[in-house]
Amino acid sequence: MQPDLPFDSNHLNQSNPAPLERVEPLAPLERTYPPAVFVRHPRARRYVVSVREDGRVRVTLPRWGSMREARAFAGRLDAWIDKQRRRLDEGRSVRAADTIDHVQPESRARARHELPSRLLELAAELGLAVSKVSVRNQRWRWGSCSPNGHVCLNWRLVNMPPSVRDYVMIHELMHLRRMDHSKKFWTLVAQACPDYEAARRWLRENGGSL
Repeated sequence: MQPDLPFDSNHLNQSNPAPLERVEPLAPLERTYPPAVFVRHPRARRYVVSVREDGRVRVTLPRWGSMREARAFAGRLDAWIDKQRRRLDEGRSVRAADTIDHVQPESRARARHELPSRLLELAAELGLAVSKVSVRNQRWRWGSCSPNGHVCLNWRLVNMPPSVRDYVMIHELMHLRRMDHSKKFWTLVAQACPDYEAARRWLRENGGSL
């Protein structure tokens, strides 16, 4: 994979950047990255290639340098450029995984704090009695309700828009009146949550990414 040629911290010999002189492609490998950036610097004493944090590449030319020699110099460093990009990509992957690992416990803790109280608030508004509320890591459904009034909620509800989260809760609460998905059940849902179809549409379009 191949980016354009810019200056940065990951480099072979670094000089101070100067205004861009021209931009042109390095080689036919550039299918993902922008074309190489070539910069002529008055104080540069040699050709310099560097790879930025985003994978972009820059070639610096000394005042006396030629574009032909600069392209040839950069071409000889293709393997080094690819190695730097792989290292940067691996670093980004590790940081992304660390972010997920830190965010998920925080979201689960917030879910345990916020979801039960909201469910009980909706139950009171609808005149329904809930015997128990659980917040779980359910993989295949957003919630469930048992005949004895035990409602289980998926912790990911805390990351949904309030209207969608409330729809899921109302859906489960309506099972306290009808333990099926008959036409009468959906009539009860519509009465308690008039915009439920918009919420169901949001779940179909976005639920898989939560």
